[in-house]
Amino acid sequence: MVDLLASSFTPRRLSSSLRKNLLGEVLAGASVRHADGPPVIVFDLDGTLMDNRPRVVTIFHELAEAWRQEHPEVASRLAASTVDRIAYGVVHNALELGIEDAALHEAIAAFWKDRFFTDAYLRHDTAVPGSVEFVRACYAAGASIVYLTGRDLPAMALGTFASLRDLGFPIGVVNTSLVLKPDFETPDVDFKHGVAPAFGKVGRVIAAFDNEPANNNLFLEHHPHALSVFVDTQHAPNPPALDPRVVVIDTFLAE
Repeated sequence: MVDLLASSFTPRRLSSSLRKNLLGEVLAGASVRHADGPPVIVFDLDGTLMDNRPRVVTIFHELAEAWRQEHPEVASRLAASTVDRIAYGVVHNALELGIEDAALHEAIAAFWKDRFFTDAYLRHDTAVPGSVEFVRACYAAGASIVYLTGRDLPAMALGTFASLRDLGFPIGVVNTSLVLKPDFETPDVDFKHGVAPAFGKVGRVIAAFDNEPANNNLFLEHHPHALSVFVDTQHAPNPPALDPRVVVIDTFLAE
């Protein structure tokens, strides 16, 4: 089976031993106190700490049920979707399932959009392997944890908080914060570019983890002495080249 999570950056992924060393270095840094405040570690959510592919599958299965009478063949294809067959992009996924009608692509995308960016469906997300344990260990060591996400405050704040809590991430306690976009329309990169400098007010940013190369690069603009880690799961098409200083992992597992 083709690895849908493979990317042009896959050759840069650290080996398991180097990844273990890297995560160990970040964890060690989480316990170091600085004159300008506690160590701060910034984590993106979708595709970084959380796998949102189960959310997509749930929506596709719901649409399959809704279309069972009107579009039985397409419904059958949607019902056959599984997490390991989901990649980035709704139309791409429809094509991978053998659905080629452009008009149906529009209808699928509309059905998906009405649900994907809402509180109610976030409970279907799962944790990227090792992410819960790593974030908890960093927090226990003394780091301030910042969850920085392109999810928007009006439609996704409550579900995001609940999802973090239910998956076991530290949230709602001292030295944790959840930072969301003020609205849906603001591009994620613009939002993160605007708020990234403020994390220096919390303490010393020692590391930032994200699954979008543009975000990894921009963090180094604002925090050049921090470690920028690209989590190579899924990302938007046509990404920029990664800054050579960015390191690449695909899991938070230490082994």
